[in-house]
Amino acid sequence: MLQVNKKQVKIFSIIIALLFVGSCVAVGVSSMGAISGSTASAASSAIGVVDYNEVMSQSPDLRKANEDMQAAVEQAKTDFETKSADMDDNGKAEYYQQTQQRLQQTQQSLIEPIQQKIDAKVKEVAEAKGLSVVIDKSAVIYGGQDITQDVIRKMAQ
Repeated sequence: MLQVNKKQVKIFSIIIALLFVGSCVAVGVSSMGAISGSTASAASSAIGVVDYNEVMSQSPDLRKANEDMQAAVEQAKTDFETKSADMDDNGKAEYYQQTQQRLQQTQQSLIEPIQQKIDAKVKEVAEAKGLSVVIDKSAVIYGGQDITQDVIRKMAQ
């Protein structure tokens, strides 16, 4: 039977944490492009741009979600160390996969309401300014009315 010492468990835990943080970043980056426009023929004055990443980073809800996520990661690491101590390599790998899936679901459940709130605030600002299209700033080379700060102010209300 394979013997695992504390040093190996700590190294494995660190690897889990790094992989999780990497996957969190990947999910976050891929979900940031949620706002897009579909009408290229609209007048430039009716097109708004928003820096979705900045709005997300300024969200007070995101800070709380990050704290909750960090607590979930720490709990998962503790659970993994405790429950996997007597497992073989295959058992640890399966339990690791399950832990990763649970953490990804937790992250999604924390981030999704924030994204929905941001989308609603973008829509409110766009309607108030008479914009027919709002595009993520990263997709715009030139033009459009930047509403990022307006959305950040709305989020703070």
